[in-house]
Order: sequence, then C-alpha cells, then structure tokens
Amino acid sequence: MLCEKCGEEVVNITCCHCGSSILPLGSFCYVCGKTHTATEPVAEDGPAGEIDFANRVLCSDGACIGVVDEKGVCKVCGKPYVPESQ
Repeated sequence: MLCEKCGEEVVNITCCHCGSSILPLGSFCYVCGKTHTATEPVAEDGPAGEIDFANRVLCSDGACIGVVDEKGVCKVCGKPYVPESQ
C-alpha cells in the first residue's frame, strides 16, 4: 500500500498484544486499543499472509465479525469458539 502523503510503501505490522495485522497509523492498535510497539512487518505473500476464505471459521458470537484462529479463539473479540449444538 502506498502512503497518500509521501508516496512511500507502507507495510503492515503485527500488534504485540492481539496479534492483528495493522497499518502503523499511530501508537495505538485500532483493533484492541492498546499501545503497540511492534515494528516487524507482516508477510503479505505466501501461505502465512494469505487468507483461506473457504476454510475459515467465523466467531460463534452473533454480534462479532471475527474469525477463529488456530488456538480456537476469535481474533477480534477473544472469545473461545463454541460450535452450534444440533
């Protein structure tokens, strides 16, 4: 992504608290709200940077828009995944 003001490449960083891939727009993470100190860029290409939309698991909280990570926790709200009972 190119910066609108200077035209330089802007690289996403990983928030050290919630692990979200965010743009470095300030000193606070816009996902979790905590001060981030991460400076390590997130890989955009390759298996780690790709989102597999076909195999994602959506958060079981009906009000949340997050997806469940490999630990079984929502990446947005932090709630553990609870499968629907049948």
